[in-house]
Amino acid sequence: MKTKERDYFQALYEVATVINASLDMTTVLEEVVKSVVEAMGLKASSIRLLDSRRRCLMMGAAFGLSKGYLRKGPVVIKESGLDQKALKGEMIWIKDAQTDPNFQYGAGAKAEGIKSVLVVPLKLGKTVIGVLRVYADKVREFSQDECRFLEAVASLSAIAIENSRYHELLKKDFDLLIAHKYRIDDN
Repeated sequence: MKTKERDYFQALYEVATVINASLDMTTVLEEVVKSVVEAMGLKASSIRLLDSRRRCLMMGAAFGLSKGYLRKGPVVIKESGLDQKALKGEMIWIKDAQTDPNFQYGAGAKAEGIKSVLVVPLKLGKTVIGVLRVYADKVREFSQDECRFLEAVASLSAIAIENSRYHELLKKDFDLLIAHKYRIDDN
């Protein structure tokens, strides 16, 4: 087995361990993007999640990106051809984000030193809930093994997001139930 493959297996194991250890979405997603950058030797990684109206991708977590780049705001789906494709379930590779017309923030990519970008959909079954993006500081083609690794990380991340959302809903329901019980007991 190639050394790089073992690195991806180790990184995948670490991602799974983080996801299994916490129901806090922010903590999990921050560890996921950090692990991806370290495992693949990338400049940066981010996870963006669809807003409730499915119009924008909002930042969920990022690693390796400057505060200035992160402040650029949400990705408006109707203005981003690449994200429209990713939200249909396609993995999208951009050779040079600085010049590609489908990349919404080309000038920001140039200022940030980003060249190649790979966008992987976060899928729950057939429903896409966001995207995992990886950023390289030079033109980079991604191997089949790297793409599989990122698809696995994206799948685990989607499961973690869903688990976290369900946990929050259950927690709110429980809190409401307890509050209601105490109101009844006080009467």
